[in-house]
Amino acid sequence: MSELLLRFDTWLQNGGPSAIVIKEFLEPAAGQGAVIFPPTFAPDEESKDKKAQYVIDGEKENSSCLIDTVGAQANRLEPIFLKPFYRDWVPQINVLIGDRSVSILEAGHRAGDAVVRSTELQPKIRDAFKAYDAGDAEPMAKLAPTSLVFGAWDSRDTQIKMPRLLESSIRAYNVERLRRSAQYFAALTPDEVVESLEMNTSDKAQKDALSTEGFLDSPAGVTHGGIRVNGDIVRTTILNLTALRSIGSQTEDRALAVRRYILALALIAAAAQDDFFLRQGCLLVQDASRPFEATIVHRNGKREQTEFDQSALEKFAAAAALAFGVGASQNVKFDPAAAKALMDKRAEKKQKKTK
Repeated sequence: MSELLLRFDTWLQNGGPSAIVIKEFLEPAAGQGAVIFPPTFAPDEESKDKKAQYVIDGEKENSSCLIDTVGAQANRLEPIFLKPFYRDWVPQINVLIGDRSVSILEAGHRAGDAVVRSTELQPKIRDAFKAYDAGDAEPMAKLAPTSLVFGAWDSRDTQIKMPRLLESSIRAYNVERLRRSAQYFAALTPDEVVESLEMNTSDKAQKDALSTEGFLDSPAGVTHGGIRVNGDIVRTTILNLTALRSIGSQTEDRALAVRRYILALALIAAAAQDDFFLRQGCLLVQDASRPFEATIVHRNGKREQTEFDQSALEKFAAAAALAFGVGASQNVKFDPAAAKALMDKRAEKKQKKTK
């Protein structure tokens, strides 16, 4: 067995480190102090304010703002394995829907996604979840290994949950909340609207229709204007080695092969350098003055710095994938009848629960 394959085995043994924590320091593409736009979220049901809000906690120097959620980061990282250099390390499962194709790597709920479950794969997916729950992760690693890396919940069927081994999020610190407004000026004057379109701007219904179509001036109210970050913008990634070590299979040798394989995929996703175009108005880049930080965290709190060499990680991933034996890629058709059966089954369960 090559030394390359054994490189991280100390992490996979009992008593090994608890986690790997990676911190990347970011800044707006326009430079430090530039305005960026975080995501907005629906308010609590009990909130009197019904408008979507930024998630900002604390005040002034102690404030933090959520820039990208764990779920959003997972959905950005997983498609890395669609790239030519990495795609051979995971089975490429594509669901054919009419004239388009949806990869399982782009399905929001991964192995538990409704689109994937509405195919001939459903029995295999159910069996893989059940096997995982019984202590054998190999069937899921053969079918949808990134579901083990980023987590999955079979919420519509077996109710079995697989925890995230890799979670990442982006937060900004010491932020100022800004506001903005706007004014739209129509190309036609009100008199031209009345004369050309023969509509009465004094009539509310007609005025609303004209405004909707952009024929009248329209002032915008005050709304979210982004934030200015006076502190750091940090992407924090945690690889949970404790949870990784709990992954099993039918024999110890196969369990070790699965763990090496899943660790390899997690390390590639964690260390891969990608663009940070998160949404309109939020393009981030790495802060050149603050290097990438990777820390091995032990259960006794001891922390030691480590370095990740992308080329070495890729060689390890290739070796681990070969030793494990990557599952088969396949194209499967979306089955509307199967989808309807899933919904009927759900409705039946809900009806029984209500009774």
